[in-house]
Amino acid sequence: MTGHARNLMTANAFYAWLADQEDGKFELVGGEPRMLAGANRRHDRIAVNALGLLGNALVGHSCQPFTSNIHIRIPNGNLRHADVGVECGRPPDDSMEADCPFLVMEILSPRVPAFDRNDKLEEYKSIEPLGYILLVDPDYPQVRLYSRDRVGPWTSQRLEGLEAVIAFEKLPVRLLLSELYDRLEFRPRPMLVDPNGQSKFGI
Repeated sequence: MTGHARNLMTANAFYAWLADQEDGKFELVGGEPRMLAGANRRHDRIAVNALGLLGNALVGHSCQPFTSNIHIRIPNGNLRHADVGVECGRPPDDSMEADCPFLVMEILSPRVPAFDRNDKLEEYKSIEPLGYILLVDPDYPQVRLYSRDRVGPWTSQRLEGLEAVIAFEKLPVRLLLSELYDRLEFRPRPMLVDPNGQSKFGI
């Protein structure tokens, strides 16, 4: 074995360490803290819109939305942040983790490498109570919704255009893309071309 052995953090040690950090947002990945890149105003606007829409739809419901300040515990031991989520448990007020997360939303960023996004997506899929994963393109009105039954495989669908509606069958929530992207304008973007020569947008 070469080099020095790493002192990997437990979740409790990570939270104790986090209490002494004055700036930045961190996840625990592979037993080590990882600082997240900051969000721009466009990213933040979508998150604010989503939080308001979810909060209004879930008034009086047992499930409730949470922000990116709350960690999500992955079965492999990692602690992740989602941009917005919905939990259906009963967390104590001093908890720093989502209790029974049921929906997580990630607003994609070009500053996050694709392999990191894919790793995180697969980690989310391993969370037993999770029913929905929503990936949001910040620059064009399109999303990809992953969903599953408790005993079934994950399936996904892509929704595009401001007239599209995201329906969550197991939650009293319907998100209109026109509301999710409220107050944002869109610039033309170059088309991607698949191996068959068909133009498409990718998410």
